[in-house]
Amino acid sequence: MAYSGGPDSTALLHALAQLPAARARGLRALHVDHGLHAESAAWAEQCRRFCSDLGVDCDVVRVQVETQRGEGVEAAARHARYAAFVAQVRDGELLLMAHHRDDQAETVLLKLLRGAGPEGMGGMRERRTLGRGELWRPLLGTVTRAQLRDYIASHGLACIDDPTNSDTRLARNHLRHDILPRLAAHWPQAVDSILHSAALSRAAADTLRSEWLTAYATLHDDANGCLDATGWLTLAPALREPLLAHWLHGRGLTAPTTAQRAQIERQCGARAGQLPCIRWPGVELHVWKGRLWARIPRPAVAAGWQATWQGELLVLPDGGKLSLEPPSRLPFALSVRMRSGGERIKPAGDRHTRELRALFQSGAVPPWQRDACPLLYEGEKLIAVADRWLGERAETLFGQVGVRLRWQPAG
Repeated sequence: MAYSGGPDSTALLHALAQLPAARARGLRALHVDHGLHAESAAWAEQCRRFCSDLGVDCDVVRVQVETQRGEGVEAAARHARYAAFVAQVRDGELLLMAHHRDDQAETVLLKLLRGAGPEGMGGMRERRTLGRGELWRPLLGTVTRAQLRDYIASHGLACIDDPTNSDTRLARNHLRHDILPRLAAHWPQAVDSILHSAALSRAAADTLRSEWLTAYATLHDDANGCLDATGWLTLAPALREPLLAHWLHGRGLTAPTTAQRAQIERQCGARAGQLPCIRWPGVELHVWKGRLWARIPRPAVAAGWQATWQGELLVLPDGGKLSLEPPSRLPFALSVRMRSGGERIKPAGDRHTRELRALFQSGAVPPWQRDACPLLYEGEKLIAVADRWLGERAETLFGQVGVRLRWQPAG
C-alpha cells in the first residue's frame, strides 16, 4: 500500500488491515519521505506509529527530489516517488494506491486543459505494470472523497494534514477547491459525466494502442534509443501523439504540450545542416539525421575543465563516464580535458592529421555530445578522443597495460 498518511491512503490502509485475505497476502505499507517540508520526518514517524498500531509493516523511503531538470516541484516529486515505488515493489506484488473518483475527474480536467488526446483524456488506469509488479487503484471508479472522509470520521483515524494540499496556486488544488465545486453547483452530475467521457476516451485509446505499438516497433532504434522522424511524421495524428509520449516515458521523460509537439512536427522537415532542438521542462529533443533524440538537459561544461586520470571510473561534468575495461589502474597519469576548439589528432593507421570537427561529423557523433567528449592528453599532446579515435601513442600505452578505453556519454 502506497501510504502518504493523508486521509485517502489512511482510509484504504485501515480497511485493508481489517481483511484477513490482505494480511495473508503480505500486506505492508510504503511511505515516501520527499524531504520537502520541515515536518516530513515527523510525518514519516506518524506513519510508522499508525502502521504499528495496525500490526502492519511500514517501510519508509527517503528520496531526493531533483529540481535541476527544469520541472516544477510537483513533477519532480512525482518522478522521485514513482522511482521509489519501482525500486520497492517485489516480484508479482500489487502496489495499491488510494486514488478515487474525484481524483480521476481532476486528472481528466487537467489533461483536457493541457490539450491531451484519448490516452490522456482516459485518465489514470486502474491497473498497470509497475516495475516487477503492478499498480492497482481499487477505489478509482467507485469511491468518492466524501465517502473516504466519512470512513475516517467514523473510525476516528488520525491523518496527516499537508498544507500544500490547500495551496490553490497549484493547478490540481485550484481545480479541486475552486473549479469543480462550481461545476457541481450548476451540473450535479459533472463528475459522472467527466468519468463517462474518460471511459470512452480510454476505450478509444486502447483500440489505437495496438496500431501505434506496431508502428513503434518499426520506428524505434533499440540500439541507441532514437526514433525515425520521417516515419513518425507520416503517422495519423491519433497515432503520432501516443507513440511519442510512449517513447519519451520509456526514457523517463515527460511528454510535450500540444504546441511543443507541433513544433517538433515542423522541425522534422529541417534542412540538412540545421540542428533543431525543442526544449520543455526536464527535456531536450533534438532532430538530427532524420531521427528524434531525447535527453535530460545537461549543465554546460565549465571552460577549462580538466582532471588527472589513471584509469579509475571518472564521472565527467555532464554526467558521462570514462573508464577502462577491464577495470585497472594505469602506471602513468593522463590529463582529461574538454574541447576548446581547433584540436587535431592523427588516428592510428591514418596517414593524415584530422580536425576533431571533421572526425565528429564523419563519425556521426551527435552534436550534443561533442562538447562533452573527453580528450586524453599526455602532457600537452592529444593522444585519444574518448574511445572513438586513438593515436598510435594511446594504442601503445593501453596495449601495454592490456586495457581499452570506454566512454559512456550522458543519457
